[in-house]
Amino acid sequence: MDSELQIGLAALGITAVVGIIAYNKWQERKHRRQAEQAFKSEHRDVLLEPQEAPQGERVEPWTTEFPSPDANPAPASIPHPAAHGPVGRVTPGLPPAIDPRIDCVIRIESIELLHAPRLWTAQSEQLQGISKPVRWFAFDDAENLWRPLTAHSAGSFHWFCAAMQLVDRHGAIGENDFMHFSGGVQRVAEQFLAVPTDLPTRAEALRNAADLDQFCAGVDVQIGVNIISHNQPFAGTKIRALAEASGMTIGDDGAFHARDESGHTLFTLCNMEPALFAADEMRNLMTNGLTFVIDVPRVANGVVVFDHMMQQANHMADALQGNVVDDNRAPFGPDAALLIRSQIQQFQAQMADSEVPAGSPLALRLFSA
Repeated sequence: MDSELQIGLAALGITAVVGIIAYNKWQERKHRRQAEQAFKSEHRDVLLEPQEAPQGERVEPWTTEFPSPDANPAPASIPHPAAHGPVGRVTPGLPPAIDPRIDCVIRIESIELLHAPRLWTAQSEQLQGISKPVRWFAFDDAENLWRPLTAHSAGSFHWFCAAMQLVDRHGAIGENDFMHFSGGVQRVAEQFLAVPTDLPTRAEALRNAADLDQFCAGVDVQIGVNIISHNQPFAGTKIRALAEASGMTIGDDGAFHARDESGHTLFTLCNMEPALFAADEMRNLMTNGLTFVIDVPRVANGVVVFDHMMQQANHMADALQGNVVDDNRAPFGPDAALLIRSQIQQFQAQMADSEVPAGSPLALRLFSA
């Protein structure tokens, strides 16, 4: 009788254990599915629809010649999906200064508060040598905003964001840049027992960079007009006096700059000859030619700026007794100016259609050296 009771109790115990294990497995699968749904994202953050990546090296900015611009690429929307971080906090959105169309972005979360100076030192060691700009931000929980990080930043934070620019005027990132950036950020995270989120894939990042670079190369236009002397070269003192009288200032790049109220360059005045302009050398400088240049992607209202530049070029040509000519030294008349105005309108319209307005902060980042 006792043995039958013991056998019955043992069978009941085994059944209960099996039931508990089965219930735990069901709960585990249920939570795994919920987590997968929380982190799943099917969006692509790209500026353009996928295109075949360009072959060879990027075409550098060109001047004076005006081929018809390519068909406008279709801009894509930029989703900002929210997700849950590994310690249960809601992942903050991207910093306003970051644009997923032109930045490769990785956020990391530290369970314990992480001092910004320690993070900065670690990332400086890991990310040194990347060919494109990399920026860091920290999320201030108290103020509910992202703060840019620099070598002088203080404070402690849970969330950090690293962003590598995909394209500039030197071209797109390559595989080495991507691996250096993504691997470096992950090593920084591991060093502080932090967790990276939203890790980009190599193939998608490189494809987005190639598409973006192809778009930029298609609208990267600089237009120049020249003033050449009749007989005697132009004196540097007179060039400087005329330039400064029109509000232009000399820059570290050896050119005079006409700037807007925000300090952004509208157009430049350069020496056609190799010597650069320098404030302390203008007294002894002589040259047979000057060049006015407008950088089309970097100025808003390009036609208005071009007209202003031509007024200044004609005024200076009269004062110096020179001629306004194109790069072939042919007279630059109203017909040539009309053609250029039309081309500027087309290129800047193409940029606006792709949601990269000429002269905007986004354009200034993309079309930087």
